[in-house]
Amino acid sequence: MSRVWFAGELETVATFWRILRRDGVTLGFTSHDRDLWFDGVLHRASPGMVPSSIRRSADFEPDSAEARGAITHEAISGADLAAGRFDHAQVRIGVVDWESGEHDVLYAGSIGTVSEEDGQFSADLVSRKAELQRDFVPRTSPSCRAAFCGPGCNLNPAAHSREVTLTALDALSNAARLAEAPDPALFAGGTLRWLDGPQAGITAHVMAGDGTGGLVLDVPVDEATPAGTRALLREGCDHTLDTCATRFGNAANFRGEPFLPGNDLLTRYPDPPQ
Repeated sequence: MSRVWFAGELETVATFWRILRRDGVTLGFTSHDRDLWFDGVLHRASPGMVPSSIRRSADFEPDSAEARGAITHEAISGADLAAGRFDHAQVRIGVVDWESGEHDVLYAGSIGTVSEEDGQFSADLVSRKAELQRDFVPRTSPSCRAAFCGPGCNLNPAAHSREVTLTALDALSNAARLAEAPDPALFAGGTLRWLDGPQAGITAHVMAGDGTGGLVLDVPVDEATPAGTRALLREGCDHTLDTCATRFGNAANFRGEPFLPGNDLLTRYPDPPQ
């Protein structure tokens, strides 16, 4: 931070918020009375959003902040909040000189818990320093700890993903029927990411098959999604050694200890001799 802010009696300073959603959408807002353009992002005047005080510390304790406001801007809707579009989105809060465009970020983190009541929303923000509290020492487990096709698993995600086309939605069972008729046994536990349509960018986990050729999703489907909408479907994995070895031929990268005795060993009793 090169500039000393609020050093004079009169400052041309406003607050700005920037939200970077996981679906690739970036939204900018400012407390100024007109829209501001900087960093390649249009920050719209949004007087309904009110930031709380930002507490920063020099130690490892996470910084804290909160954002509140009325859902008055078209960029933030209750439907998008309920659909999870803002879950775990990256957040930047700072100050900007609305005359020169000079700005500094005061807080960087992600959106945690989002709540809505009577047209008002509040969001708890989790600072980047919270990542320092994560325990990076892996714990033993009989199942694989690695995310399927992620680091440690090392399988190529392109080899286990394919583009599919929607034919119909069943809102009652929250299932999507696809033209390719995928096998639920292969894709249970996998993901489906919408590539276009009203839910573009949203990723849902596949829970199971609905018994009629559809895939039951864990994210509410939008009934306005038309037939022909494209999605990217990725296979699932139950994280067992048998599946890793026989289905994927990837036992060398299995991140688990399936043969290590667990705590239940202490409660076992020897069988009497026959």
